[in-house]
Amino acid sequence: MRTLEEVQATLQIAKLQEEDLQKTIQCLSFGENVSSGDYCLMELDDTLCKHIEAGQSLVIRGDTDERAVLCSGDKTYDLKIADTSNLLLFVPEGRTADQLTHSQESAHVVHPQIWGFCNSYWELKKQRPKLKKLKKVLMENPYEGPALGAQQENTENRYTMQDLLNRIQSSEEELKAQLETIHACQIDGYWRVLDFDYEMKLLSHVTQLVDSESWSFNKVPLQSSLEELAPLEPKEMIEHCLDCYGTRFTENDNIFYALHEDKVCRGTALLLLQNAVKFNLREFQEVWQQSVPEGMSTRLDQLKSVALVDRASRPETICLLRVEDLSEDTLERFNHLFTLRGKWTEEDITPYIQDLCGEKQTAAALLTKHARSSMQNGIKVFNSRRPVAT
Repeated sequence: MRTLEEVQATLQIAKLQEEDLQKTIQCLSFGENVSSGDYCLMELDDTLCKHIEAGQSLVIRGDTDERAVLCSGDKTYDLKIADTSNLLLFVPEGRTADQLTHSQESAHVVHPQIWGFCNSYWELKKQRPKLKKLKKVLMENPYEGPALGAQQENTENRYTMQDLLNRIQSSEEELKAQLETIHACQIDGYWRVLDFDYEMKLLSHVTQLVDSESWSFNKVPLQSSLEELAPLEPKEMIEHCLDCYGTRFTENDNIFYALHEDKVCRGTALLLLQNAVKFNLREFQEVWQQSVPEGMSTRLDQLKSVALVDRASRPETICLLRVEDLSEDTLERFNHLFTLRGKWTEEDITPYIQDLCGEKQTAAALLTKHARSSMQNGIKVFNSRRPVAT
C-alpha cells in the first residue's frame, strides 16, 4: 500500500499542486479473487433509485425464450447491455468528492479496495408491458360456469397472481389493470377469464331482468338482481358481470349499477361477428340494433379496435379484427395490417396502433415513421414503406 510520502512524490513528478487536491487521498487496490463476472452494474433513474432506497424490490421477468425485462411495482423496463470504453470499477468504500469531509487539516491516505470491474452495464428504458401472453395463458382453461351434476371441474392450467407474475412480463399494477380489461376474475383463489359465450349468457340474464322489471339501465339494483338471478347463475358471477359492464354507485346505503351502453353494444356485436368471416354492413347494423336491449343505441364508433369496416367493397362489409389478437411487435403489427389492407385512413388504422405508442408518442408520429402517406380522392391514406410479406 502506498504511503503519503510516495503519493506526494508522485504528485511532484506529475507537477500537481497538493493544495489543489482533496485532503483525503484514495489509493485503490484489487481485493483477493476479483473477477469481472462477479458483479453486474445497472443504471437507474431517480425514480428507481428512490424505489430501491425505500426498501422496495425490482424483479427481472421472462421465460428462457423471451427477452428479459425489469419490473418495479407499477412499471416495466427493457433491459439492454451498454458497452463502455472505460473500465468500470466497483469500489464500495470509495467516496466521491461531495461525500468527503473537509474537517481534515492535513493530507492522509485511505485504501479502498476494488471488489469487481466490468466494461458494460445494464441500461433501462421504460416500455409497454408484454400482456398479450396473459389472455393466451388464461384461455388454456376458461371458466364456463359451475360444474353441473356429476361433471368435474377442470383443475388444470389455473393460475394464482404469483403464478401470473412469474410468467407475464409486466409489473403487478399493470397486470392487475389488464386482468380488469379482459374481464378476468378470481375463482377459488385462481384468476380465470370467462368463456365468451358464458360471459354473454350472464349479460343476457342481466339485460333481460332489467327489461322485465322495467328498471332504468342507469340504476340497476345489485341486491334485487342477485336474488332474482340466483337460481340461474352464482351470485359472484352476476356481480362480476355488472362490474364488467357497469359502474357501481351507492344511494341511501343501497348499491346500484349504471350499465354502459357502449360496453353492452360492443359485447353484443362481438357475439354476432365471432362466427362470420364478413358481414354485410347494412344487414349487420339492423341485426345488431335489434339484438341490444330496448333503449340502447348502436353506433359503429363503439367497435373501434374490435371490428373493421370496408367501405370500398360492394356491398360494404364489416369483419372481426381485435387489436388484442395482433402482434406486440411494431414492425410485425404494421406488416399484418398492410397485408389486410393496402391503404388505410388515419381514422381506421389509429385504433390498431394506439397501444404501440410510447410515452409522449402519438399515433400520427408512429405512422410517419412506419408508413408513407398519399392523397386518394382528396383523403390522406397510408401505405407500407417496405414490401409487405404475404
